[in-house]
Amino acid sequence: VCEILHLKVPPADLSMWDRLVYALEHPRRDVRIAMVGKYVDLTESYKSLTESLVHAGIHTESRVLIDYIDSEQIENDDGVTLASLDGYDAILVPGGFGRRGVEGKIAAIRHAREYGIPYLGICLGMQLAVIEFARDVCGLQGANSTEFDADTAHPVVGLITEWRDGAGKVERRTAESDLGGTMRLGAQRCPVVPGTIAAGVYGETVYERHRHRYEVNNHYVAQLEQAGLKVSARTPSEGLTEIVELPQTGRGAHPWFVGVQFHPEFTSTPRAGHPLFKAYVEAAISQSDRMRARRVA
Repeated sequence: VCEILHLKVPPADLSMWDRLVYALEHPRRDVRIAMVGKYVDLTESYKSLTESLVHAGIHTESRVLIDYIDSEQIENDDGVTLASLDGYDAILVPGGFGRRGVEGKIAAIRHAREYGIPYLGICLGMQLAVIEFARDVCGLQGANSTEFDADTAHPVVGLITEWRDGAGKVERRTAESDLGGTMRLGAQRCPVVPGTIAAGVYGETVYERHRHRYEVNNHYVAQLEQAGLKVSARTPSEGLTEIVELPQTGRGAHPWFVGVQFHPEFTSTPRAGHPLFKAYVEAAISQSDRMRARRVA
């Protein structure tokens, strides 16, 4: 093209791509991640997420090996046990819609929390982490999302239009409440709480893209935080939960446990990776080192 247009330009500098390809083909170590979802027969459903983990592997000199685990098999005790998750360096629950396989995902999240396995929850994966914490730490029996149980006694996740009073009670959903402009879409900038895992990843603000309809119920946030769940980022206007995490020291300490309401995989690139996925893979590497040290001991 340059010759036809009689353009005299220097050769393209492909050194960056040379470095990326070399890092991709010469990883220094492997890390194993269990992605617990329900579209595992159609792994292309998670293509952006899978590529984001590959990008993070490039920038952490690691090869990320992903096993896609059917959450329904966990839920139905159909050949996949929670104990089998102990062999992984990290667990990830991605986004999704609908009730199918939800309880299997919640069981996997509880296992990650109780056994100190690094965890990343994205969109629904964050909401289910909140539900699990509400049930098993706060003691809110039957806590759920109104997406899955419209009559739950503790709607810790629901549509904003369903929040009625400080007790967290909800009106019964109507068909119209699920339609129209109820979905939060696009990028939004939110402040991040200093001294948190999120601050170490994003700094003072997080600016990520969204595609979801259900939110963590603000009426329950104080109770969740009192029990030890940290909300490390909220939307500046409505105060909606953007990021949750567990503390890394003190009561309820966990090596690395983060849930995000947005979709960081939408902005990952091989050139720079994404800071959240890099932090997650680094946590998986640390977990691998800890497990190796225990076996040696």
